[in-house]
Amino acid sequence: MTHSLAQPREMTLWRSNRAYAAAFLSIVAAAFFLPGSLVHLPDWAVLPVSDYVGRAMNWFARDAAIGQVKIADATRALAAVAEMPILWLKMLLVDGWVKGAGFNKVHLAPPLSWVGVILVTALVAWRISGRSLAILTLAAGAYLVVFGLWVSAMITLASVLLCVITGLALGLAMGIWAYRSPGAEAGLRAVMNIMQTVPIFSYLLPTLLLFGYGPSAALFATVVYALPPMVHATVLALRSVPSETLELARMTGCSRTQTLWKVELPVAMPQLAIGLNQVVMMTLNMVIIASMIGAGGLGYDVLRALRRLDFGAGFEAGMGIVALAVVLDRLTQAAARNQSTGRHRLWRPRDSILALSLLVVPTVVSFAVPALAAWPTGWTLTTAPFWNGAVSFINQTFYGPLEAMRTAMLLGVMNPFRDLLQSAPWSVVVLLLAMTAYALGGLRTTAVVMLLILFIVVTGYWEAAMASVYLTVLSVAIALAIGLPLGIWVAGHPRLHGPVQLALDTLQTLPTLVYLLPAVMLFRNGDFSALIAIASYAIAPAVRYGMAGMAHVPHERIEAGLMSGCTPWQTFRFISLPSALPTLILGVNQTVMMALSMLVIAALVGTRELGQEVYTALARGQTGPGIIAGLCVACIALIADALLKSGAARAAGREGDVHV
Repeated sequence: MTHSLAQPREMTLWRSNRAYAAAFLSIVAAAFFLPGSLVHLPDWAVLPVSDYVGRAMNWFARDAAIGQVKIADATRALAAVAEMPILWLKMLLVDGWVKGAGFNKVHLAPPLSWVGVILVTALVAWRISGRSLAILTLAAGAYLVVFGLWVSAMITLASVLLCVITGLALGLAMGIWAYRSPGAEAGLRAVMNIMQTVPIFSYLLPTLLLFGYGPSAALFATVVYALPPMVHATVLALRSVPSETLELARMTGCSRTQTLWKVELPVAMPQLAIGLNQVVMMTLNMVIIASMIGAGGLGYDVLRALRRLDFGAGFEAGMGIVALAVVLDRLTQAAARNQSTGRHRLWRPRDSILALSLLVVPTVVSFAVPALAAWPTGWTLTTAPFWNGAVSFINQTFYGPLEAMRTAMLLGVMNPFRDLLQSAPWSVVVLLLAMTAYALGGLRTTAVVMLLILFIVVTGYWEAAMASVYLTVLSVAIALAIGLPLGIWVAGHPRLHGPVQLALDTLQTLPTLVYLLPAVMLFRNGDFSALIAIASYAIAPAVRYGMAGMAHVPHERIEAGLMSGCTPWQTFRFISLPSALPTLILGVNQTVMMALSMLVIAALVGTRELGQEVYTALARGQTGPGIIAGLCVACIALIADALLKSGAARAAGREGDVHV
C-alpha cells in the first residue's frame, strides 16, 4: 500500500521538476536577447535610499528633539552614564584607584590582584563543574598573565560583564513581553530575526553617530547585537513550562506576577541558562569587533597586529581571546547543565568567605609586592618572533606551491565564478529566484524573496551583492564538502561522538577574528584568504548537522533494508540519506548563516563585496551606505533562509508521504 501510494506522488514530482527545469533553461536562453536595461540596471532606476537614510540619521543625531531636549544631548548623556560602570570596573580590574593625572598621578590603591581573580574564577569553576574546568581556568589565566595580555583581557572582560548583564536584563524583559502578548511576539520575532542577520559592523555605525567614539558606544552596539538570542530563549523557555504547573499555581491563588517570578522563571531556568551562554559568546565576539570604535582590549590588540602584519603578536592576542572565550563558554555551559539536571546549592557560604579572602589577601600584599598587582614586563614571555619566523620560513620555502594553489583557485574557479554572477542579467537572476521560491514554498515565499531581492537591486548594491554571493557559495561548498561527509562518518562511530562534539564546541567558541590570522599568515590579504577563513568558520555546523541527520534516521528502516538484502551503500543511498535530508538541508541553512556572518569580518583582509562596503562606510563615517549595505547582507541571508527552510519542509513532506 505504501509503495503504491508513493509511485504516483514520485511521478508527479518528477514531471513537476522537469517542467521547472525546462522553464529555467528557457529563461537562461532568453537572457541573450534581453535589452540592456534588463541586463544592467540603468542609473536612473537606482533609488538613492542610502542618501535618504544617511540624511535621516544625521538629522536624528544632530537636530531631532523631544520638546526642548535634543536627541544628541540625551544620547551623549546616556553615553556618559553608561561609561561610569565601565570606568569603575576598569578601576577595579585594571587601573586601581588613581588620583591626579600626568606627573601628578598617584596610585592610592592597586587593582584586584591577578592571583586573586584567577583563583576565585578557578574556585567557581571547581564548584560548578569540577577539577577539569578549574585546571583549564588556571591554565587560561596563567597564559594571559605570562604573555602580558592580562590588562587587555581585563578590559575585554569588563565590557563583557556589563554587556551580558544589560543584555540579559533587556532580553528577559522583552521575552516576557513577547510571551504575554502574542501580537507583540510576531513583530518582535521578525525584528529579532532581521537583527541576527545584519552584519556586526552595521551596528557600529548608528551607535558611533549617536553615542560618539568610546567604550560606551561599543557597549550599546554590543547589547543590541546580543539581544536576539536572549529574547528567543526567554520566549521558548516560558512556553516550555508545563500547563499542569501553571494550573497548580492558579489553584494556589498566585497572582500573575507571583506566577511569573515564583513558578515560570524558576521552571524555565535551564533554558534561560542556555540563552545566557549564547549572549556571553555573542557579546564576546561583538566586543572584539567593537574595539574599532574605542572598546580596546584583546580585540584592539589583534586589529593592531593585523594592520602591522605582525602575525606573531596577532596570534598571541588571538589565543588570549580563545582562552577567555573558552573559559566563559565552559562556565556558562556548566551553569546551564546544572540547572537542567537540578544540581543546586553547589556554592556554599564558606565558599564566599574563601573567595573574598582570595581576592583581598593578594591585593593587600601587592602593596609590598607590586608583581601581584601587575606582572612585570621583564618577566613576560613572547612567541611572536617564533611565529613571525615560521611564517617567513613557510612563505620562503613553500612560496611556489602556496602561490600556485592560490593562483589556480583564483584564476580557475573564484574569478570566473564571480565574473559570471556579476555579469548575469539581474532580471534573469530575479526570475530564477522567484521560480525556485514558488517551487519550494509557494506564493508567500515567492513574495518574500521577490521583495528582498528587489531591495538589493533598487538600492544599487547588485554587483557587491553578487560578489558576496560568490564568496558565500564557494565557502559553503567547501565547508559542506568537508563537513557533511565527516559528520556522516562520525555518526557511524559512537566512540568519536564525545571528542568531536568537544572539538565542535571549541571551534564555535572561537571569535571570528581568530580565523583570519592563519589564512592571512599563509596566503596574504585577498579573496582566497577570506575564502579559507569563511569555510573554516562555517565547517562546524556542517559536521554537527551531518551527525544529527544520521541520528534522526529511524533504526527500523535501516534494519528493514538490511533484512531485504540491501548493501551498505544501497542502505545509505535509498534509506538513510532520504530520511536525513530535511536535517541536512537545515544544516546547509545554518552553514550559510555562519558563512554570511563571517563574510563581513573577512572585509578586514581586503575583499570587495558588501562587507567591504560596510567596513569602508564605517571608516568614513557614512551611516547611510553602511546601513543599507548591511541590510543587503541581511536580505541575502533571509532569502537563503526562506529557500532552504522551504526546501527542508518540502523534503520532510515527501519523506512523510513516501513512508506513511
